[in-house]
Amino acid sequence: MGLPRMAGRILGWLLISSPPHQSFSELARGLQASKGSISSMTRLLIQAGIVEKISLPGDRQSYFQIQLGAWSELIRARLAQMRAIREVAERGLTLLEGEDPERKRRLEEMRDVHAFFERELPVLTDRWEREHH
Repeated sequence: MGLPRMAGRILGWLLISSPPHQSFSELARGLQASKGSISSMTRLLIQAGIVEKISLPGDRQSYFQIQLGAWSELIRARLAQMRAIREVAERGLTLLEGEDPERKRRLEEMRDVHAFFERELPVLTDRWEREHH
């Protein structure tokens, strides 16, 4: 997913932990990781929209858990990246207009594969959400 290794470890822990919410200390102890590393990586996961910070009634600690709907949101974020890559390829092809077709082939493939997923992923994501909500 392009995340640092420690972020992946935290994500993995939260996916299988019981209870599904874990405190800062529980993450550090369970992963045998420094508090600084846990702190910076949970912040990154929160910013990415994968993890959320919650509080429990009568408890002063904060807890972290996987945010419901995070996976669909990640796909939507990837979709924005695909759109940007397709647009770069299209600009490049405009600059190469009238050039040898062989020279443009790699950019055309880049544009076409990203255009395909840009067109198909929203359909699949919408279908997923209809079937699972």
